[in-house]
Amino acid sequence: MARTPIQIPDLTGTRAVVTGGSDGTGRVIATRLAAAGAEVVLPVRNPAKGRAAVDGIRAQVPGVDVSLRELDLSSLASVAELGRVLRDEGTPIGLLVNNAGVMTPPQRQTTADGHELQFGTNHLGHVALVGQLLPLLQAGRARVVWQISVAANQGAVHWDDLDWVRDYSGGRAYSSSKIAMGLFGLELDRRSRAHGWGLTSTLSHPGIAPTNLLAARPELGRSRDTVGRRAVRALSAIGLVGTVESAAEPALLAATAPGAGGRFFGPAGPGHLGGHPAEQQLYGRLTSPDDAARIWDVSVAMAGVPALAAPGGMDQLG
Repeated sequence: MARTPIQIPDLTGTRAVVTGGSDGTGRVIATRLAAAGAEVVLPVRNPAKGRAAVDGIRAQVPGVDVSLRELDLSSLASVAELGRVLRDEGTPIGLLVNNAGVMTPPQRQTTADGHELQFGTNHLGHVALVGQLLPLLQAGRARVVWQISVAANQGAVHWDDLDWVRDYSGGRAYSSSKIAMGLFGLELDRRSRAHGWGLTSTLSHPGIAPTNLLAARPELGRSRDTVGRRAVRALSAIGLVGTVESAAEPALLAATAPGAGGRFFGPAGPGHLGGHPAEQQLYGRLTSPDDAARIWDVSVAMAGVPALAAPGGMDQLG
């Protein structure tokens, strides 16, 4: 029996920015938000892939307002340029879904700024994006959603070597990046309340689903789909884990649930791997306010976003 998708409130008049919206879970999130009336902006690294996504969304839901901007989260200069473009446009942002990511390159790779690729893209790129967009997020009294992972319930933040210069492990580096994201997202909500920034920040995880995170990615050193991806596809087909569509729903709930600041949403099925979305108990690795404050300070410095270092925020951006 098909499961009924969650209902999303009317988002007419809301500008929503969704990273990683050109395929997979991100594209479903973008489509559902646009269908609810939001004006959706998709910042993408690959323009051709982005145009195909926009065409597909418009074909699926005629009349929606969806557009592209350029963004490479592995380059802080690219994040800063997107921030400049959107600030120049001047439209308040009511929703930011930090969904894009890379997963487990078999060999250590680095961003344009020399950071380990997963930490630099999944975490620092999104930290920088929030800092660059802070005036627009404040103007829109935004909800910021951080798409973490079941991997944030494993491993630890690699405090002594955040960029994994020594003893690189793709899986452990991925977990570290997602724990860092979760801690930072919760700290953003705390600091917004403390300093009157007017935005809320929530966490979500998609469970397990056959997305492209583990697909063949030659640029990551992965020439074929992983065994894990093939297994997940088979398990999804028989309903033991989620689908790409169901995996989008925790983020949609995190984006639209009333009063959701500081909360965590994921699938409610067995093992929280699939099923209907619901609020989840916070992973133990995300419960320390001291760890959250520590990753905040380190990340703001590494990402170079002074707007997040000052309580006033808005006056720090040119």
